[in-house]
Amino acid sequence: MPKREPGCELEKELFKNVYEKTPDYIKNLDLLNFDNDGEFTFTLKREHLYPHSEQNPEGLGLLEWFANYSKEAKVSTAGIRGPQNILYPQDTRFPINLVGIVLATLAKALVAKNKYRGSEIRKLAGSEVRYNSDLYLDAITRIQAAQGIKTLIPQGRKTIPIWLASFLCFKLDLVGGEYITSSHGISVKTATKDLNSQGSQYLPEESLEFVNKIQEIFNIAENEGSYEIKISAKDNPLIDETVMEGLNDGIDLYVEYLKSGVAQNLDSIKNMKRQLFVESVGGCAYRTLSRVLEKLEISNKYLWNNIEEDPFFHSIGKYNTDPKGNNVFYDYSVDATVIAKRPNGEKFFPVIESMHYDEKLKFLPIGTVVLITDPDHDRLTVCQIEAVGNIPNLDELGISYIHLGEERILTVYTANQAFLMLMDYRVKQLKHQGKFKNHPRFMIKTTASALSWDEWAKANDIKVVNVPVGFKEIANIMKKVELQLRENPDKDVVVEDVFGNEINLGVQPRLIFGGEESGGMIMGSEDLIESLSGRKAVAMREKSATEAIIVASCLAARLEHENKTLSEYLEEIFEENDIIAKFDVREDISYYNESEPDIEKLKLAKSEGEKLRTKNDLFYLSLAIAFREGKINLENVKNVLKDTFKELNFDNLTDIKFVGDGTYLKFSDKYVEIRPSGTDAKTKAYSGGENLESISEFSRRLGNYSGERTLLHKELINDEFYDNSKEIAMKYYLKFVEKGADSTIFKIPQYNY
Repeated sequence: MPKREPGCELEKELFKNVYEKTPDYIKNLDLLNFDNDGEFTFTLKREHLYPHSEQNPEGLGLLEWFANYSKEAKVSTAGIRGPQNILYPQDTRFPINLVGIVLATLAKALVAKNKYRGSEIRKLAGSEVRYNSDLYLDAITRIQAAQGIKTLIPQGRKTIPIWLASFLCFKLDLVGGEYITSSHGISVKTATKDLNSQGSQYLPEESLEFVNKIQEIFNIAENEGSYEIKISAKDNPLIDETVMEGLNDGIDLYVEYLKSGVAQNLDSIKNMKRQLFVESVGGCAYRTLSRVLEKLEISNKYLWNNIEEDPFFHSIGKYNTDPKGNNVFYDYSVDATVIAKRPNGEKFFPVIESMHYDEKLKFLPIGTVVLITDPDHDRLTVCQIEAVGNIPNLDELGISYIHLGEERILTVYTANQAFLMLMDYRVKQLKHQGKFKNHPRFMIKTTASALSWDEWAKANDIKVVNVPVGFKEIANIMKKVELQLRENPDKDVVVEDVFGNEINLGVQPRLIFGGEESGGMIMGSEDLIESLSGRKAVAMREKSATEAIIVASCLAARLEHENKTLSEYLEEIFEENDIIAKFDVREDISYYNESEPDIEKLKLAKSEGEKLRTKNDLFYLSLAIAFREGKINLENVKNVLKDTFKELNFDNLTDIKFVGDGTYLKFSDKYVEIRPSGTDAKTKAYSGGENLESISEFSRRLGNYSGERTLLHKELINDEFYDNSKEIAMKYYLKFVEKGADSTIFKIPQYNY
């Protein structure tokens, strides 16, 4: 059992389930003892590569683990994620485990040493609050130290947010970083997010470099019988807390960055009468954000909830029944925008309901803005306490809400709605300051995000670059823009979006916004951001809830002064910009129960679910690729869809495209995107348009479709093309990623700190 005692009955039930489902041979493993603070060596044996059995009692099944790990590395949008055995982290049956992290860390270290021969390699390592994060952080730092790599870690090995780790990788000119998180995923999930020298997440080709190195290590173990892995002492001088201590964990540098951008004038916040309510899910946000707010001299304007760090996330999103009403432990994650259905069909917000806001917010006045951030503090959900009398207007605008009592409700804004308000407010700020016209403006958004963003941007003379889902895709466009700014500063910057459109951003453009519908955003600065060695960027590489909170707070202050609600402001934006596509929906389809404690059942259920996910994906993807290659025309596509979904109208379908990770159907009045998870047995169906009922129906039906090929589908697309469509699509994706990419090799500077 873990050193940590369960904090509540639900967590106790989780521990009990995991304990009972873990076989004795796993419980008795003693492969890597990081309680040993001195140097030691781990011997990877040939036997470890193969499954455990009576004939092979030392078997760990690492070949099977690696097959799945390498598969995910090729498509991952946010680190290589998966469940872990929270009580026995050496359990290699799980995607994320101590042995796997040791191997991956060593492989990345060997790749870096080969790439930067003769140079001093410095990296950063950090984590949020998930189970075993301390152990994994210790393993990462000690393996890197054993390979001669200096690792910067926070004071006292404490938590930091992902955006701060990313910011420091760029600002301090580090080779990269390792960050332990699984964003807003369920409590038993974790991951290592690999950050490169830009502070952005690894692209697939970067991941493949170290994946191939793991294969080399396995080949040696197979051929020679073993492979020695050195682990340094815990007090190795290459594991460095002094740099981060001297930098106040990077807080001072980040505040300086904020003051050059979104935090230039905070008088409106300082003059607020109401306080803002911050929900620090998991507690990680508090340690950093509270210090940022103190530096900005606005900390007294915030109330906090859940400031204690807790890997069970204060029971948020956790239930003792599943969506079907079965009495089992079930985790909805900590994504506050998740909508589920009760057994009677009623829709509800399971995550927000588990926050018990009917009690916690009952003494706060109407108009209070609630800001909910996730465990690694990169995503933001914006809510507001409103009067129940506002419900008719909210329904008309498509704004969701929950009841807090007879007279009060809590409006819950999707990121599509909230971020539209934030980017609009930011533009008005710049116009008021007389700065907006100093540069041509552009934004980068994912195809799955709201159509209203594109409409708003057009109305404000802001160019839009659409990209696949994932913040690394947004960062990749930033780097393409920066390459042109560096090489041809007096010429127009031209980039291609994932739709294949060439977009002229103008001379010396500036990013007004980069973000995605899942709750992550960043805003660019007026002056290019410089690293210590002089590298320049239009914006940071990771989404930041702190930056979003500053802008949201400024907006809340303005609306308090004008006696307006957020919903009234959103309505104003729609009217001022003649926005037609006011509504957006997302249908989340999970093909299995992620909370299943029996790993063998979990793997089987996930495998079966992945088949269903892939079948759904290939139905649409093969149509999009066949259309792109001229094998079928648009009428053929319409006829297949009409034949499959007889209750839906496809007459006004104008295009179908593969958009890097999903299929995008464009209509004259809406869009629908069907996107399979690259790493899980899930499908997401996004839709936006002018009629809420219509887009809801399209996303529900297309997202939940079995993927069964109709006779017409088979007649138009032969089996060989259908089977190869994923591979063809990947070639198109890589062509998009590589076109105009910055191939400059990072040069390690002389460090003066």
